[in-house]
Amino acid sequence: MPSILVIGAGAVGAFFGSALARQGARVSVVCRSDYAVVKQNGYDIRSNLLGDHRFVPQQTFQSASEAGDAFDYVVLATKVLESVDRIALLKATARPGATIVLLQNGVDIESEVAAALPDNELISAIAFIAVSRTAPGRVHHQSEGSLVIGRYPHGGSARAEELAAMFKANAIPCKVTQDVVAARWQKALWNAAFNPISIMGGVLDTAAILRTPESRRFIRDTMVEIAATAHAAGHPIDEAVIDKLIEGTRAMPPYKTSMALDFEHGREMEIEAILGNVVRTARRLGQGVPRLETIYSIAKMIEGAPRAGRT
Repeated sequence: MPSILVIGAGAVGAFFGSALARQGARVSVVCRSDYAVVKQNGYDIRSNLLGDHRFVPQQTFQSASEAGDAFDYVVLATKVLESVDRIALLKATARPGATIVLLQNGVDIESEVAAALPDNELISAIAFIAVSRTAPGRVHHQSEGSLVIGRYPHGGSARAEELAAMFKANAIPCKVTQDVVAARWQKALWNAAFNPISIMGGVLDTAAILRTPESRRFIRDTMVEIAATAHAAGHPIDEAVIDKLIEGTRAMPPYKTSMALDFEHGREMEIEAILGNVVRTARRLGQGVPRLETIYSIAKMIEGAPRAGRT
């Protein structure tokens, strides 16, 4: 079975890493804030999909340089932030021939990695999951738990098929796509709307965001702008998908977006990867997106506010 290193083994990385380990993969992790707890006890994962279980990584490292580069797959599950040097992390751990997996949010996040590490196959992975870290080494999986993965920028991949087989054997739906860039735009349809809007009233969960006809109309109109940008970029999305996503979100138990959780705990937020890249794409293509422009401006104002104890 393959050897896998998960860098940034927070809630998402630990959840999907545990699924691979349960299929026999040799999964090691790099984690900083929870290092002492995970090194001693592993992760306590609560999940209706996988069942409550303990995930003990084969090895636990505090840094990428400590981990070395003896892995078949390097899964980068950090947040996409200006403060995180993704290229340095990957150059320290991905030897030539190793497969890099970007298990991260946002659109247009792959190109700089592909340019910096041309000797590595690059798989982009899009997660649809509500999962959070509730305490050091403790992960609560609330709902969903599926993946769409594919070789960047496009085409088939034996490595992607191998990963998908391991996930599916553990009851995690995992689709392999030939056009992973289009799949990222599909997720942006939800992400670039719900995430930034969730921090504009303090900390709003999905039920609060969709509570009134006015708020549902605003979310829908915002998603229409994202779909129009995707279409201008060559990745058309049927508007029926918008209503399906909204109704699907209403049917789920209320939960806080990743950006809302980061805001609540005073952490740096993925505003640029999730929303800024969409807005910049629209500008480059001459696509008018007045709602997205406004949301982006307000999100940047909020980002500049003091972080400690925000609610």
